[in-house]
Amino acid sequence: MSPRATDTSDDTSGPTVKRRRNSDLTRHNILEVATEEFADKGFAGARIDEIAQRTHTTKRMLYYYFTDKEGLYKAVLEQSYLRIRERERDVDVEGLGPIEAIRAIASLTFDHHEENPDFIRLVSTENILRGEHISTSEALSNLGNPAAELLSRILTRGQADGVFRTDVDALDVHMTISSFCVFRLSNRYTFEALFGRDLTDPQHRERLRSMLGDMIIAYLTSPSR
Repeated sequence: MSPRATDTSDDTSGPTVKRRRNSDLTRHNILEVATEEFADKGFAGARIDEIAQRTHTTKRMLYYYFTDKEGLYKAVLEQSYLRIRERERDVDVEGLGPIEAIRAIASLTFDHHEENPDFIRLVSTENILRGEHISTSEALSNLGNPAAELLSRILTRGQADGVFRTDVDALDVHMTISSFCVFRLSNRYTFEALFGRDLTDPQHRERLRSMLGDMIIAYLTSPSR
């Protein structure tokens, strides 16, 4: 009996799969380095040649993946926002009561921003540019919706239970949480120079993290006006 032919349709170690893996790894490395460059030097100051050198590739290869400098910058922004949206999806808010769910989202945002200071610098840069790039990104135009929808679901449950006030807007809550977390990092140097306190000092961390949740819950559970 002749040997049975080997079925390679599901082969996960063939040359095509390896090329795809290498391509994905190259793209990932470029985005990681580009994130640091754009966060550190801004859109205007970042240099494609520097990114190519640090990733041991070429400018031509970067343009192959991202078309041009703006395309790379947009991809960096998209990845940065996508990461926090993915972390929000991982929170089992349905398994938590409304108050606990709000605290979980506030704590998640606090932790994410602290762990990703480049994200804060990228957002600051894009605001200096008046949203020039984020406003033209189709992917980014939809990335805010999941955050608002998640908070809306929690608020609706809390209102149905008679726990949360009814005259509250999900985007207001999102803005308040984000503002606290962003300020703590973006203004840490000026704040320390003026008041002698490092907002990122570990001795203040848990107090500030808890205070954020306390403030949001205090607002949501206060009487409606």
